This record gives sequence, C-alpha cells and structure tokens, in this order.
Amino acid sequence: MYVCEVCGYVYDPAVGDPEHGIEKGVEFADLPEDWTCPPCGATKDHFSKMKF
Repeated sequence: MYVCEVCGYVYDPAVGDPEHGIEKGVEFADLPEDWTCPPCGATKDHFSKMKF
C-alpha cells in the first residue's frame, strides 16, 4: 500500500480506485502515469510505500 504525503489517502491494490476506472489488483507501479490522488489530485511522485 502507498500513502499520499499530501493528504494521507492510502492506495490499496486490493481495493483499487474503482471511481477512476482502476480495478482491484492493480499494483501502484502499474497505475497510469497520469493517475492522481482521488481526494487531493497529487501526482504519483507524492506517494510513499507504507511501512508495517
């Protein structure tokens, strides 16, 4: 899972981003280059891998 450093949104591949056409199972690295954070619009380079 990856977290947006701007707003805290968590991208979870198990959920995807169905509101923006991203199906379950799509890994963060496989998201389109123009994908942005759903709540705040930050680009992929503003996300970091979550540490557990």
